[in-house]
Amino acid sequence: MSDQHDPAPYDALLLLSFGGPEGPDDVVPFLENVTRGRGIPKERLKEVGQHYFLFGGVSPINDQNRALLDALRKDFAQAGLGLPVHWGNRNWAPYLTDTLREMVTDGRRHIAVLTTSAYASYSGCRQYRENLADALATLEAEGLPLPRVDKLRHYFNHPGFVEPMTEGVLASLADLDPAVRDGAHLAFTTHSIPDSAADTSGPATGHGDGGAYVRQHLDVARTIADAVRERTGVDRPWKLVYQSRSGAPHVPWLEPDICDHLEELHGAGAPAAVMVPIGFVSDHMEVLYDLDTEATAKAAELGLPVRRSATVGSDPRFAAAVRDLVLERAATERGTRVERCALGALGPSHDLCPIGCCPARTERPAAAGADSPYA
Repeated sequence: MSDQHDPAPYDALLLLSFGGPEGPDDVVPFLENVTRGRGIPKERLKEVGQHYFLFGGVSPINDQNRALLDALRKDFAQAGLGLPVHWGNRNWAPYLTDTLREMVTDGRRHIAVLTTSAYASYSGCRQYRENLADALATLEAEGLPLPRVDKLRHYFNHPGFVEPMTEGVLASLADLDPAVRDGAHLAFTTHSIPDSAADTSGPATGHGDGGAYVRQHLDVARTIADAVRERTGVDRPWKLVYQSRSGAPHVPWLEPDICDHLEELHGAGAPAAVMVPIGFVSDHMEVLYDLDTEATAKAAELGLPVRRSATVGSDPRFAAAVRDLVLERAATERGTRVERCALGALGPSHDLCPIGCCPARTERPAAAGADSPYA
């Protein structure tokens, strides 16, 4: 095997995701896992779970992860990369701890980890690192050998993530009536988070004014908007907007909300809009409900033509990007310099989350970072 296609020192890849219910009876237990420690009554969880019940109590995220697993295994096999790929979730089966236990039992000792979150934030990065630390602590208590786990860098600006989304925008524009196509605005959407969480996202040196979370999304949105302009010859207005807010009303969260933005566009005379979910890897519940259901209904009420562009999902280019991320990190771990792919103005992200990166309100151990208690 040539050095540039050598995954050593890694002996496995772990796909780490959020998880979701796979039937009506799973919804409340799943939400109990998500909200553990917050003291939310079961009756309130049933109300929150209505989004899932509208879709038969099934979140699409698990099937989407299965499709991504298949795409990764196919890509690795075609590239001659003999690296097994496993899957574990934060909040539903297959649970992270169970998957890590199985991997260790199978002899895996140095594991690369890909999370289904492309950007820096507490919930999108550090919380997954805390989950890894919790799982390792459990294995340690069981007397099992501990693997080293290395989280792969943020991939928000990797070409294999950005280019499929760009093509999704172009397809959505082509699906609009020609009479409104050239005037269509682009609404780049991502999950809203508290202002305080955004301001402290990423390394401490960049905290404030939305932190790395907002900067990274703006960079991706600008990159896609520029690419669409180059391919269509039309310079379209665009804006970064937010969705899926779930916090208390008195706590400031990132705004504007996508539905409010659609009202603003309609009031300003925009002829159409394309909603571009750059903050999400796949078409899971936040995309299906907040965009395809709620925002689309708002646009219909306004009489504003809208389309929703595709997420990357299991696109072969994304699978190839993951392979690239594994191999670049493997080369770095072996002490070899490697060119890292990145579009936009921010450049490739760090491998190792520094101390003070995306801090939690209550300090907890987190693996795969400069402050990890596990080597």
